[in-house]
Amino acid sequence: MSNNSLHNIKKTGFKAPQDYLNNLDDDLFTIAKLKNEVNKTGFSAPNNYFNTLEASIFNKISKTQQPSKIISIFSKKNLVYVSSIAAAVILLFSLTLFNNQNTNWNTLDVDTVENYILNEDLTSYDMVNLFADEDFNIENFVNHDFEEENIESYLIDHIDLDDFIED
Repeated sequence: MSNNSLHNIKKTGFKAPQDYLNNLDDDLFTIAKLKNEVNKTGFSAPNNYFNTLEASIFNKISKTQQPSKIISIFSKKNLVYVSSIAAAVILLFSLTLFNNQNTNWNTLDVDTVENYILNEDLTSYDMVNLFADEDFNIENFVNHDFEEENIESYLIDHIDLDDFIED
């Protein structure tokens, strides 16, 4: 289609029955009159309701107007709640922020470290990461003078002699 034909459309494409809009009002009113819905609003009020409404409201207000109860913000109950919350917050910060324990590798128990190494599936690379570079100096492995008593007690406590006996 060309642009000229778009601006020259004379028919809308919508059709209505003949005299539909002229007779629409009459048809709607006849249907409403048949159902008697035009005269009824659906709401009703008692007789003289609006004439006596103002007086009845003033009577109810004057009867129920008693001095209201005053509640103080600073009561003992509220003071206990606020002080307990403040104490809990102070305790929380004092336990976590001011805990100055120096926890490092030197303060660990030997059994704790042994259990960690035995129970965790550590590879040799993981174990190397646990040590510092200073721990692998040659001086740490050479020139140790062991006493015979220490070697003997170690062998008695840690080595099973049945492993060395051959059948």
